[in-house]
Amino acid sequence: MSPLNEYGFYPIQKKLACFDFDFKHWPVDFSWKEILICVCVCSYLIVHSFGRRMLYPGSLGLLQKAMRPMLQQGQARLVEEYDGQRNKLVACDGNEIDTMFVDRRKDGGQAGKTLVICCEGNAGFYEVGCMNTPLDGGYSVLGWNHPGFGGSTGVPLPQNEANAMDVVIQFAVHKLGFQLSDIIVYAWSIGGFTASWAVMSYPEIRALVLDASFDDLLPLALKVMPDSWRPLVTRTVRQYMNLNNAEQLCKYQGPVLLIRRTKDEIITTTGPEDIMSNRGNDLLLKLLHQYQPEFLAGFVLLPLFNLALLSRMFFLCSSESVYTGYEVDDDWCLSVLQSYQTDRETLFPWSVGTCFKHSSHGRRQLALFLARKYMRNFETTHCTPLPISEFRPPWKL
Repeated sequence: MSPLNEYGFYPIQKKLACFDFDFKHWPVDFSWKEILICVCVCSYLIVHSFGRRMLYPGSLGLLQKAMRPMLQQGQARLVEEYDGQRNKLVACDGNEIDTMFVDRRKDGGQAGKTLVICCEGNAGFYEVGCMNTPLDGGYSVLGWNHPGFGGSTGVPLPQNEANAMDVVIQFAVHKLGFQLSDIIVYAWSIGGFTASWAVMSYPEIRALVLDASFDDLLPLALKVMPDSWRPLVTRTVRQYMNLNNAEQLCKYQGPVLLIRRTKDEIITTTGPEDIMSNRGNDLLLKLLHQYQPEFLAGFVLLPLFNLALLSRMFFLCSSESVYTGYEVDDDWCLSVLQSYQTDRETLFPWSVGTCFKHSSHGRRQLALFLARKYMRNFETTHCTPLPISEFRPPWKL
């Protein structure tokens, strides 16, 4: 057959196109599937080549090799100083999960009766990671490594991460003997995904502490990729790496503490000097909007509330002088919330804001009061270890 011409037609087709004919027998010249297949292939290649490795650099063999002496030293410390027990768990997908458990129940302290399950960052390992913070507080602690990190097998894709978290919780309950109500889940950075998945899936868990975490991966992914890649990056994240922490967190009814690092250079979208672009702000706003949407009506300037204004006000309310300047009466706010809870005993969202139908000042007070209870500032950068003085169980009404 003759080769295609410059328009993609065979010469005979070009001649036939000059006549009227039954179009249903005409061959397909182009289909949307061609673009879809191309985009899907590109997304898959991005995720399984550099994308996953950029997101979870701790899974790189070269990095693990360089860190091996440090990891071995950290593991030895956990075993020798804290009598840590290393355990291998098998998740439902077959991945083997490397864990370390420190049991403080035998010490007799109240904190030791509480188990803190730690979820590490994207280059964090339990050997040298965030589990050291609750250890300093006398808690029983269970740390684990992401799939593909340390002794854990597999790759850190979202479903694998969730499966790993699931078997860790099952191990804590059925093998270690803790009740879900004895467990606090503590996460740093990208560990917020598995932590928020845990409390969404096991709502009886006592509390959640998220340190330097974000609401959604997509804005952070778009920050580091070329603008021309925006549609491809959006599709890739949503299809393969949809770490939507806020969506999971808002399905949890228990106590939550968010720790926002004021000099965070990782989860800001414009730079560490602009705390207003810290995605922890968005996590707080979505949490408040889900729990008590009426309160935000006190800030309405447009049909949709102004996120920039709210972020600024919630940041400023951490300052005692500014908080007082907005005339927030803590005792009044607490009494209003307690009265509402006693009368109704309903799960979130609450409609307590309707009590102030004609008073935006009342709703504003409650919003700022809750923002201060749900979020604490830590004056440091993203990777500074959290001292035990900054780790505490979340406020509970």
